[in-house]
Amino acid sequence: MFKIYTKTGDKGSTSLIGGVRVPKSHIRIESYGTVDELNSFLGMVNDMANNKQVYEWILEIQDRLFTIGSELATNPDKEVKMKLPDLHETDVKWLEDRIDGMNEALPEMRSFILPGGNLAASTCHVARCVCRRAERLCVAMQEHNEHVPELVLQYLNRLSDFLFVLARYIGHINGAEEVPWRARV
Repeated sequence: MFKIYTKTGDKGSTSLIGGVRVPKSHIRIESYGTVDELNSFLGMVNDMANNKQVYEWILEIQDRLFTIGSELATNPDKEVKMKLPDLHETDVKWLEDRIDGMNEALPEMRSFILPGGNLAASTCHVARCVCRRAERLCVAMQEHNEHVPELVLQYLNRLSDFLFVLARYIGHINGAEEVPWRARV
């Protein structure tokens, strides 16, 4: 029987794909942990959105996030014996096409809007924030000479845009009113 626990991380370290052990506080672990957190929030959005099209889109994105997670969990200095999935430029284009399609159905934005509208839209805004954090962590990895493919950064950047528009779209198809931000003067 397969056991989920191995006890190898009980002292605060874990293995990257390729076998190298690093502290659980390592920026590489933080980056793919944040991608995993994002994936979990997207599962919540899907459970709440109750929309077939949104469901299919999010499943596609969740698959790409597992791809990104495996990339970030791999030690770039070690030869990996297993075949890992990879990200493609068409994945970024796929997001852009969905953004453009949703924008056609949405009213023009004339100001910043407050996150909210309904539970699925609000959770999508949370996912957007987690996505931005994942992107910032990947940039920090690069600043620390940790390998991160440029395509991962592009995908996360575009995904956060997608999630902003998706939050608006979910609110729109559910008849939720957008609340504009009114700066105090």
